[in-house]
Amino acid sequence: MKRILYATGTPLPPKTPLVFCNYNGSSCCDSNQDSKIQKQFESMAVSQPACASLLKSILCSRCDPFSAELFTIKTVPRQVPVLCNSTVSSNSSQTNQANNNFCEKVWDTCQNVSVINSPFSPLLQGQAPTPANSSNKLTDIWQSKSDFCNVVGGPSLKDSVCFNGEKVRVNITTNSTKFPPNGMCLEKISNGSYLDMAAHTDGSNRAFFSNQKGQIWLATIPEIGSGRGLDLDESNPFLDLTDEVHFDTQFGLMSIALHPNFAENGRFFASFNCDKSENPSCAGRCACNSDVNCDPSKLPRNAAEPCRHQTVIAEYTVNGTASSRASVIPVASPVEKRRIFTMGLPFTSHHGGQILFGPDDGYLYFMMGDGGGEDPYNFAQNKKSLLGKIMRFDVDKIPSESEIAKLGLWGNYSIPSDNPYVEDKDLQPEIWALGFSNPWRCSFDAERPSYFMCADVGQIQYAKKSPEKSCRHTKQQAKQNGKKEPLALGWCAHNGKKPGSNVPISIGNPLPIKRYRRRKREGGAVLPPNDFEEVDIITKNGNYGWRVYEGPTLYTPEETPGGNTSVNSIKPIFPVMGYRHSDINMNTGSASITGGFFYRSTTDPCLYGSYLYGDLYAQDMFAGVETPENSGTFTTKKISFACAKDSPIPCTLIPGSSLPALGYLFSYAQDNNNDIYLLSSSGVYRLVPPSRCNYTCEYETKTTSPSTGPLTPTRGSNANTFKPSSKTLFVLLFLFLV
Repeated sequence: MKRILYATGTPLPPKTPLVFCNYNGSSCCDSNQDSKIQKQFESMAVSQPACASLLKSILCSRCDPFSAELFTIKTVPRQVPVLCNSTVSSNSSQTNQANNNFCEKVWDTCQNVSVINSPFSPLLQGQAPTPANSSNKLTDIWQSKSDFCNVVGGPSLKDSVCFNGEKVRVNITTNSTKFPPNGMCLEKISNGSYLDMAAHTDGSNRAFFSNQKGQIWLATIPEIGSGRGLDLDESNPFLDLTDEVHFDTQFGLMSIALHPNFAENGRFFASFNCDKSENPSCAGRCACNSDVNCDPSKLPRNAAEPCRHQTVIAEYTVNGTASSRASVIPVASPVEKRRIFTMGLPFTSHHGGQILFGPDDGYLYFMMGDGGGEDPYNFAQNKKSLLGKIMRFDVDKIPSESEIAKLGLWGNYSIPSDNPYVEDKDLQPEIWALGFSNPWRCSFDAERPSYFMCADVGQIQYAKKSPEKSCRHTKQQAKQNGKKEPLALGWCAHNGKKPGSNVPISIGNPLPIKRYRRRKREGGAVLPPNDFEEVDIITKNGNYGWRVYEGPTLYTPEETPGGNTSVNSIKPIFPVMGYRHSDINMNTGSASITGGFFYRSTTDPCLYGSYLYGDLYAQDMFAGVETPENSGTFTTKKISFACAKDSPIPCTLIPGSSLPALGYLFSYAQDNNNDIYLLSSSGVYRLVPPSRCNYTCEYETKTTSPSTGPLTPTRGSNANTFKPSSKTLFVLLFLFLV
């Protein structure tokens, strides 16, 4: 079976919305092609409205992501797409839309309508072409409906698609297959440890990678199956912000984002933390202030000099002329063009930091945690605080300094006119949604941009009298990662120190993963743990419950100097997916959730439409399937994963296991082909065809290779097991956990 192909070039959301053809989600057309199609349609001068509508849809099908299949039969290009006829195979690639006999509909509607320069040219019959600007009816060209549909029409088979007047939808997009994915196959393409990745906006196979220290590289991603690794020169960063970024266990360069028109304007954005004791330019208002009933001088000691650390969004620009930016971009200026946002942090954790541009609106979204410490001041529910919120900025309209001061903004941005504050006057104008603990990795669905997904980190608790329970999983995790001493998890791993202390990253030092706390009822009974890691669908002005709720469960905080929000005063939106720590492999334990993406690549057809996410410890991965489609109801399945034996860079394995040793799963990422990547402490991994790991997928095109199959450990040999190095542990990131 041949693979169902997209058109030549990568289907992408158009940089400029299409005016004529309705393919603004994922399209093989740009605005210039859209304009040419419109002119072609207008030149046809079709007077009959019903026929005109059908012909418009046929011309615009060149913008369909599957147009390479629609306009090619046996490698020969066509003037019109293959129109669906009544012949539908039982194993059709498409949904039941192929049952629509669109070819007959076109004939019945247009057979007697005159069309100038008809796309149904006699050339399709091998006849001589008609003169330019001549008018033809279908009955002038074709003897009968059957003749017409025998040539212009075609069936939907397992290895092909046809056009029925709408955007092509294949069966795998429905997630209704009776054969759920058997596993997820990975290949390793880099040993580098990166925190974020952003695909280049030019539609190429290039992407930007950033690490926690503050360095950013422009890399070329090899084709799947090429056997090559990531082409990235670490000695030549695209942008080096290490002089500005404060790098520590909880802090660093959190995220990068490219302006939607980056290829033309060179605007590049970075979200990071700075320390005002180190950098005079690191100065912003403190998030703990009188407007939110918070006094910085009364913050507890673990606040570490309140608001000394700041969260920053800064804009940079690419060197060179506008014309050169569209080609190879050598380097960006390390000098800021504009400080978009700055805010002082009351505590040293839970400060999120991801930035994303909305694919439909072009606005910049900023994910911010509650500040940490179990949110004692209830910032997440305080509509005057920006902590525990998702914000939305317009960075294309920059107000004057006087306007910024007058409006009380936190930097150089404007407020989109449809932000929720217009309806809810109590909200700060920057806020898009509220009630978050620490959103860690959000994404927009490439096929349905209205599906804005965010993972939110939970708050875990353990009893005071049971420190060994806190250590049990940690020791096992350390053993599996080849480390003699446990990673810091709970009091025992802190050698008796109170959890939550800031232990610097260095080899041999215990590292704080979670802030475990004591909770008792009257009489000393221990409260059961709230340990839910969640995935939410983000909506305008949505309240996601924290810290009234954690996930679907009511939450009772230990300390409440900032007061509480009553249950009846909010209408929380509960998570659509997630997991409890008790659901995770008990030998490994669980750290926190890492949000991912809806899988929209054809590389693994059996994963298509699934939302992928995982646990930081990278030994538990999940796939959520929405059933029925567009219902908001998801069924989640823990999914196995393996590393291909023919991976460009050989994968190491967890001792005593066939699982690849990813280390710690920091982020998921997506390229311009919608292929998915895992960014971990041990390297960069990419999802590849499942057959390379001997997983079965009914829809996959099989390729024969002597080296396919998952990597398996060899008895008596440790040559392929995970041995952490200083580089592996260097970027061990826990800022989103404490």
